[in-house]
Amino acid sequence: MKPLFKRGLALAALSLAFASAVHAQAFPDNKPVTMVVPFAAGGPTDVVARMLAIPMGKALNTTVTVENTVGAGGTIASARVARAAPTGHTIYLHHMGMATAVSLYRKLSFDPLKDFEYIGQVVDVPMTLLARKDFPANNYAELISYIKANKEKVSLANAGLGAVSHLCGLLFMSSIGVDLTTVPYKGTGPAMNDLLGGQVDLLCDQTTQTVPMIKEGRIKVYGVTTTKRLSALPNVPTLDEQGNKGFEVKVWHGMYAPKGTPKDAIDKLNAAMRAALADPTVKQRLADLSSEIPAADKLTPEGLRTHLEAEIKKWGPVITKAGIYAD
Repeated sequence: MKPLFKRGLALAALSLAFASAVHAQAFPDNKPVTMVVPFAAGGPTDVVARMLAIPMGKALNTTVTVENTVGAGGTIASARVARAAPTGHTIYLHHMGMATAVSLYRKLSFDPLKDFEYIGQVVDVPMTLLARKDFPANNYAELISYIKANKEKVSLANAGLGAVSHLCGLLFMSSIGVDLTTVPYKGTGPAMNDLLGGQVDLLCDQTTQTVPMIKEGRIKVYGVTTTKRLSALPNVPTLDEQGNKGFEVKVWHGMYAPKGTPKDAIDKLNAAMRAALADPTVKQRLADLSSEIPAADKLTPEGLRTHLEAEIKKWGPVITKAGIYAD
């Protein structure tokens, strides 16, 4: 082979390698990013996702679209993201169900600790204990009395097996020593619709969805699930202060990408997530919904992974004791 031809091949190979390197560093390369949400549109996790999508898109100089992939307590969406191409163009917003799935499901087609890259923890959301507008009880004391006298008639909705609303409902029933008829839905959006329509009696749901409806008087509220009252609902007492001592449920959310997503893409996604959380409009909307942005050390990939590991250990014994499993 002639020297000049060999040199030409070498230069061509170097040019291709350089072009590939530049392309790999060019994420998102003007391509849209899909943010997968494991619950129905209109639900609390969906609200957070759509709140972040536009400012994240601006930070990335592309479009971030929200895609709702519902079913099986979020495990269908989790498996979908785990199998997605690890380019950075598919990301995932899920709440604490990412941790509880390990104990809830006997068989998972994904591993939360092995099949994902971590972008960062996003937001912590309190919950509220609610009833349809015409439910007979007017306060928490009356609620407990009514439930104990009519437990066969009272229905408690949730967003499906293992959803936060399900776990909150289980904890509530355990705390008062009463089992109610539970009604599962594919997300709290549909569950809330039926609560508003009077088809179900009670629901435990996140403030990202419930604060506006509570303020409008469309539903009854009996308490919040934090140890302190919420600034957005200052007149609503905590369940703890009303006698349900130690009752506390906060919903944390994390952002993930498929395993193998390049570090450069993860770094850019993390920076975009932080930019969205720092956006004044987003901060005000989160505050209006009594949602909290986590501490800076949790807004990192390492912070999310550490928190996820701790939550898996925390909820495992609770779920095992309750004896709730899914195939």
